[in-house]
Amino acid sequence: MKLLLRREQKSGFTGKVTFTLAVRAELTEEEKSNIKKYKLAETMLYERDKMSDGGSGLLGLASRMAFKMLNISVSVKDLADGKTIEVKDIVEMLAVEDQIKEACQTFKAVLTAAAHFGGEEVIEI
Repeated sequence: MKLLLRREQKSGFTGKVTFTLAVRAELTEEEKSNIKKYKLAETMLYERDKMSDGGSGLLGLASRMAFKMLNISVSVKDLADGKTIEVKDIVEMLAVEDQIKEACQTFKAVLTAAAHFGGEEVIEI
């Protein structure tokens, strides 16, 4: 697996800068096969929730929808297909990037373990 990251920024009409992080994984055929075999596509690799009780009524519905848009999540499928994440500042972008890198390393360990079921692995220590 290779993790591809692309950082960009864009300015809105008001001059406010939005930072974007595009993430995508290049997967081997064996990794794709194991994702399908073990049904890992919906596995969440990274998720950040901005909590809100939202309130009630029409205003509460609008509030809950706005907070849902602020949530960031990256699943195995998102990683395989590619996903762009927008954040408000560069510090948050770097934090998200670090979290995704760590989650991908863990997921790579899962794929490595999946590749060795029914076989033998030799580990030199």
